[in-house]
Amino acid sequence: MSHTAFRQPVIQDAERCYEIEIGAYEGDEAATLEKIRTRISQYPQGFLLLEDQAGIVGFINSGCAHEVVMSDEAFKELVGHDPAAPNVVIMSVVVDPAQQGKGHARRLMDEFIARMQARGKRTIHLMCKEQHVELYRKMGYQYVRPSPSEHGGMAWHEMVMAL
Repeated sequence: MSHTAFRQPVIQDAERCYEIEIGAYEGDEAATLEKIRTRISQYPQGFLLLEDQAGIVGFINSGCAHEVVMSDEAFKELVGHDPAAPNVVIMSVVVDPAQQGKGHARRLMDEFIARMQARGKRTIHLMCKEQHVELYRKMGYQYVRPSPSEHGGMAWHEMVMAL
């Protein structure tokens, strides 16, 4: 097993994160480079990188809200984000396709959850596609409902974890 470590990003990490994002998500699902830069600069505490000797292998990024509206597209640019708010909304959970199947997503999520608990957050929300619902259930998330969001022209499912 290669040695990996967690850290918060700096703005110079945005390009590599964007490469991973467009490699892992289809079409319009992927965040733009601009959105990734915004998330790094506005809320680095909610942006967790996992890297090995070769560089970044995956990441999770998020924002915080008092009232969670998962279908709110503007929130993906952190419009309405308040770092003090108790509810965390995950925007991306991404592992480089070349690094998938090694447990990186699970390790990222476990670390992310621990960090959010340490910050006193109350819930973590995310949207995922049908094929990932079971994976997130195993990580401790509960199914909420099919999402009204049509982000990227896909069907999404809302999930939540109480911390």
